[in-house]
Amino acid sequence: MSFSETGIPGLLVYQPKVFGDHRGYFFESYNAAAFQAAGVEYKFVQDNQARSTYGVLRGLHYQLEPYAQTKLVRVLEGSIIDVVVDIRQGSPTYGKSFAIELTAENKLQLLVPKGFAHGYAVTSETAEVMYKCDNFYHKASEGGIIYNDPALNIDWGIDLKDALISEKDAVLPKLADISHNFVFNS
Repeated sequence: MSFSETGIPGLLVYQPKVFGDHRGYFFESYNAAAFQAAGVEYKFVQDNQARSTYGVLRGLHYQLEPYAQTKLVRVLEGSIIDVVVDIRQGSPTYGKSFAIELTAENKLQLLVPKGFAHGYAVTSETAEVMYKCDNFYHKASEGGIIYNDPALNIDWGIDLKDALISEKDAVLPKLADISHNFVFNS
């Protein structure tokens, strides 16, 4: 098991050790003791899973404190471009986005701490995405950033003319217009 830094404080990529042979493969997608040994300590309380088709773009979402969520995101089938935006006031990377391709084949996982807006676009015919959360869903605390904010200039890995977006996500505000209560703690 190994964690890689992304250049954004607290945002980590996790690459599990995969054991493969002629029968297939095995890996621990999550092991609390191994995460703790690496200094990554979260108590996950909810697992979410979504299946989507090519071009589905979900996000960018967050939940306000005290209902904010840390997420551990992975792909069970297919591929996505997973994107986060740092929205922690005082962060040296405030307003910066980070994107990574997560696939069933590469088995990479993105650890998204509280204080980030998160979303993804499906780049394969279908994709099944699963993520662990350290807090429960709380509808009244939802917030988000519009996926095509020109200030962010995110490459979602798909032609945005083909994007399938929910009505809710299509009317989210730009980063400059969001309201949130996240503060960077170094």
